[in-house]
Amino acid sequence: MHNAQKCHENVWILSGTADGPILVDKLLQFNYAVFVSVISYRASRSYKKNSKLHIFTGILSNEEEIKIFIENNKIDTIVDATHPFAMDISAKLIKVSNQNHLPLIRFERNIDKEIDKRFKVISNLKGINDVDLFNKNLLLAIGSRYLDNTARFYMDLGANVFARIIPTPDSISRAFASCVKNSNLAILNPSKNNHENLELHICKYWSIDYILCRDSGGYPQGIWEQISLVSKIQLFLAKRPVVNENVYRCSTHEGVLEFLKST
Repeated sequence: MHNAQKCHENVWILSGTADGPILVDKLLQFNYAVFVSVISYRASRSYKKNSKLHIFTGILSNEEEIKIFIENNKIDTIVDATHPFAMDISAKLIKVSNQNHLPLIRFERNIDKEIDKRFKVISNLKGINDVDLFNKNLLLAIGSRYLDNTARFYMDLGANVFARIIPTPDSISRAFASCVKNSNLAILNPSKNNHENLELHICKYWSIDYILCRDSGGYPQGIWEQISLVSKIQLFLAKRPVVNENVYRCSTHEGVLEFLKST
């Protein structure tokens, strides 16, 4: 499936629905064959149909499944544009790409963006330790995977814990199985802009004192930052982890394309 223009044509992209479709469109314009892994059928609908676009739905559980995917689809280059806190899949991709001598690029939004000093960056999800949380209302916007563990930690400190959850079956199941009261859960997709959003109304309704979210670089983070600025609610940002500092990282869609052209 190679042509005269490309040395590495089969590109595998792992991404959410925010950046994946943009990256795919750019690659298709340059005649790459693009393979995309998405979690759900709903996510696959974000991509336009194209004869050179191949979409696979489901979770790759282990390194062996990743190797098989690479071999079956003759992958030449991997683009890891997964969530910055999806450390497990990123670590597996790095290991398999090294074993198979495949180029891998890590795409992350706003890698070099300077964080406003009005927001407090903490080392991890349990890093709020400089304020008294007793009987304060803390909103967790951290996803569902670590919700129960994180919520228990802050509830033990006396905080009243609330949470915003994305409306997917897995997230909803984890949320209702967590220690957070059902009445303290807001299940909704992130608002599409920073103004007149439901998140702000939720914060007002619940009289939120503090917000904790992750420094993911995505537009949901921008919503919480805007809310913090207009409402004076203190925002805590859990610092994004770095899976492997030796992996080439970039924060623009154009940068991914330039990397692919150079490999």
